[in-house]
Amino acid sequence: MSETVKGPASYFPSIEAKYGQPIGHWLTMATEKLSTLPHMEVVIFLKSEHGLGHGHANAIVAHAKAQK
Repeated sequence: MSETVKGPASYFPSIEAKYGQPIGHWLTMATEKLSTLPHMEVVIFLKSEHGLGHGHANAIVAHAKAQK
């Protein structure tokens, strides 16, 4: 029996399906931006420059921050 994925990672399959890039692509981008920008500015960047929805962008940034 496998455990249900919870938290930001629960969005990853739909992010990959909707935007056509592996989650590693988005996490790398968010991690790089987090070195100079606060959380919400990285969310805004992903939304405005790459067309991600707010929930998807926020999940990526939250996960990237948690991995630091």
